[in-house]
Amino acid sequence: MKKFFTTLLVLLTISWVSSAQLSMTPNRYTPELLWKLGRVSDIKVSPDNKTVLYGVSWYNLAENKGNRDLYTLPVAGANAVKVTKFKGGENNGIFRPDGKKIAFLSAENGSTQIWEANPDGSDAVCISNTGGDISGFSYSPDMKQILYTQRVKLDKTVNDLYTDLPKANARIEDDLMYRHWDSWADFSYSHIFVANYSEGKLEPGKDIMENQRFESPMAPWGGMEQICWSLQNDKIAYTCKKLVGVDYTLSTNSEIFVYDLKTNTEIIVSKGIEGYDQDPVFSPDGKKLVWRSMARDGFEADKDRIMIYDFVSGKFTDFSEKFDQGANNFTWSADSKNLYFLSSIHGTVQIYSLSIATKEIKQITNGQWDYLSIALAGKDIIATKQSMVMPTEIYKIDAQGKETQLSFTNKEILKDTRSAKVEERWMITTDNKKMLVWVVYPPDFDPNRKYPTLLFCEGGPQSMVSQFFSYRWNFQIMAANDYIVVAPNRRGLPGFGQEWNDQISGDYGGQNMKDYLTAIDEMAKEPYVDKDKLGAVGASYGGFSVLWLAGHHEKRFKAFISHCGMFNLEDQYLTTEEMWFVNWDLGGPYWEKGNPKVDHSYANSPHKFVDKWDTPIMIIEGENDFRIPYTQGMAAYNAAKLRAIPARYLHFPEESHWVLRPQNSVLWQREFFRWLDQYLK
Repeated sequence: MKKFFTTLLVLLTISWVSSAQLSMTPNRYTPELLWKLGRVSDIKVSPDNKTVLYGVSWYNLAENKGNRDLYTLPVAGANAVKVTKFKGGENNGIFRPDGKKIAFLSAENGSTQIWEANPDGSDAVCISNTGGDISGFSYSPDMKQILYTQRVKLDKTVNDLYTDLPKANARIEDDLMYRHWDSWADFSYSHIFVANYSEGKLEPGKDIMENQRFESPMAPWGGMEQICWSLQNDKIAYTCKKLVGVDYTLSTNSEIFVYDLKTNTEIIVSKGIEGYDQDPVFSPDGKKLVWRSMARDGFEADKDRIMIYDFVSGKFTDFSEKFDQGANNFTWSADSKNLYFLSSIHGTVQIYSLSIATKEIKQITNGQWDYLSIALAGKDIIATKQSMVMPTEIYKIDAQGKETQLSFTNKEILKDTRSAKVEERWMITTDNKKMLVWVVYPPDFDPNRKYPTLLFCEGGPQSMVSQFFSYRWNFQIMAANDYIVVAPNRRGLPGFGQEWNDQISGDYGGQNMKDYLTAIDEMAKEPYVDKDKLGAVGASYGGFSVLWLAGHHEKRFKAFISHCGMFNLEDQYLTTEEMWFVNWDLGGPYWEKGNPKVDHSYANSPHKFVDKWDTPIMIIEGENDFRIPYTQGMAAYNAAKLRAIPARYLHFPEESHWVLRPQNSVLWQREFFRWLDQYLK
């Protein structure tokens, strides 16, 4: 089967040239251009506040792979300098606490280990030899120790159980969760090690989680932001969910643990909180610890509160009780009096400050963009920022709020490229509420023309349609192909208050679908929108939305594209991996009949409305998607074909919930527009 799909994809790539490629106006975004862009991430500021260290990922489309290098640039402003030139990528780049060295992870010698180099990248030396790949690390502030994370094998494979069958290839499972997002459990666990360090040499480390079948950081998204040192060198705070099997799949109740290196004991500072607790950061004076905290167990999209633990009183306090927004990416001021963080508001992500003494929260930045990360350089804030029309770059924001761009990674690549225009609109929903809708217009937009128009359905479901610059669902490319894009912040998204965010749980197929239709109906009234050439596209919950709309749209749309969408909610309940998600958002298992939330959810399963399908539909799936297994999309495609509805199925054997490989991504874009152009142009 895999061979068949691989052959199909090759034939598609060879045999078809996108009509968009043939007719596209010059100097607009293309899929190929997208893969030429450098992707900026992971900013760190030197101890003397003069230099920024960061990474840029570059991709080679022909070779179908990428590489990540480290760069530095002065906070005062000047050209960036590339400081690493290894064959492989460099990650986790940080300054040593004395500022005399930079350190990073590299697999240059085979396994991923810690390297040190001068700040200009010279004299790079590997300082660790742990016998296995290191996934993250950080220095103690006094530089006498280094903590690092590494996987430890604690469970037995079939070959361990049956040593006389070394070529047997199978899994034996007695519990959940045996696979997660895009990976099968590998019988090992990510643990934290602490090792003595001196003069560029790292001694063997001690596992502070020895024999524990738990992980820190937590898979699949956690990184070094989930582990931190106290500036007094005596404590390590870390995130961990100390549950296993079925209990793990049913709960989001992670905790913040503080390990005392002097006594080899630990306490749970988040004890009593039922939901996610993540990303601890010690205050510089060592008296407090902040982390982001969700109140409700099982709800992965709850409000991220600002929780602060006081080591003197032994109690924690919610500093965001009157702040109806989530918070993340915490950074303390040097005097421990203020906290800086990011928060979503009205389709953007902005920088905020919190006074510890008064609990007063102030919004520092404004504008049509998303800040992605922040760090402090004295009184200045260093931040990464992006928008729908601009890939990520690095900026400096001074005490007066003046912003200066520091990095220009993609300036030359994009200097002649014409961008789409993004417009903010507010529309009145069917229940008389205001909804933000982003409208993206083609470059060289002519209001006297009529344009085919796409309704973009967001995933999540609780993921804000913010000013993101996506390398897959890229609005620039959609607009460059002369489509108007309508992207509503429908019910069930953060950034508009917790009530707006919470409403969608248990109401799939309800108010949020009415919000979608409000957005496209309002835009269809515009003279430049061709109301007879409307399409709907989306991935994940957006893919579900498309499949649901296919049975309810009353002939509004002429083409659909669903990527990794839920089709049969009963099947989805038992084949997904994080059971807390379906329990919360669907209300529980489908056999609990009589529960209004459950009954409503499963009654709105898209597969129950296939008899009303009447519109061409394309289905896209990744075989390694364990969140929404690819058989969901296969079933939707089969249903369409059996009903003689024009349909196409695009299957990626090596991809998961996303399409990440360069050539697969370009193929995705070509097929995306080949399908839409066929029915909307």
